[in-house]
Amino acid sequence: MRRALEVAVTGPDPAADTPSTVDDVPVGAVLYGPDGTELAVGRNERELTGDPTAHAEVLALRRAARRLGHWRLADCTLVVTLEPCTMCAGALVLARVGTVVFGAWEPKTGAAGSLWDVLRDRRLNHRPEVYGGVLETENAAVLRAFFR
Repeated sequence: MRRALEVAVTGPDPAADTPSTVDDVPVGAVLYGPDGTELAVGRNERELTGDPTAHAEVLALRRAARRLGHWRLADCTLVVTLEPCTMCAGALVLARVGTVVFGAWEPKTGAAGSLWDVLRDRRLNHRPEVYGGVLETENAAVLRAFFR
């Protein structure tokens, strides 16, 4: 989770000269392979790219799938600083991600237990393990500071 927080605050590559923190909600995601290797990271880039689907989780999934050469991310773990929304939760299910760990709860749009529970919906063909509220205080503080 600390790596995801780092991505949320500084962007995917703190050494890069790119404006990765351009006025977008600071959400960071890291996708780890079955052996714990970091496969990909993502940070919200909606404002930067003008793409409404450029959420941290979706970007991490896309980058990991491209790196691995296939879309099935079974036994992988996604760590994200904010509870996934319905779009991201759906993408995580469709990618067959094995475990989702998130930080701050999102009562307005959360789809991992707050507003909906897409990730654990028994009607779907895949249900990852879900662990919420990890470093919740630290993650929430980053978001509060941004919106202040």
